[in-house]
Amino acid sequence: MKTFMANAQTVERKWYVVDADGMTLGRLASQVAAILRGDHVIVINAAKVVLTGKKLDQKVYYHHSGYVGGLKETKYSKLMAEKPEFAVKHAILGMMPKGPLGRQMARKLRVYAGAEHEHEAQKPEVLELVK
Repeated sequence: MKTFMANAQTVERKWYVVDADGMTLGRLASQVAAILRGDHVIVINAAKVVLTGKKLDQKVYYHHSGYVGGLKETKYSKLMAEKPEFAVKHAILGMMPKGPLGRQMARKLRVYAGAEHEHEAQKPEVLELVK
């Protein structure tokens, strides 16, 4: 028997389109993070993702400017209204490994607020996730 070892020449990476319309943010993020281990993922309709409970009003995104006293905070209601792509991408990246493997996986993710995307040349397959 010969041992099979996959390498870059033998692995075929697929492209998937995931419609985030009506999906819960955390559930979407965990399922997409699992798919990104091997394949490319395009997330469309990020503006229509759902946050359960009171998260839209109570959940806060923090970032720091690098200066003393530079902690900034943004409520998710404002973040989802202004930059829904960032909110979805941030949730997905938070569920991926930290380090070189996670950065490599992050390069295979594309997120769009609307239903339009520019990756028709890759012939992506529509992927239905569990809601």
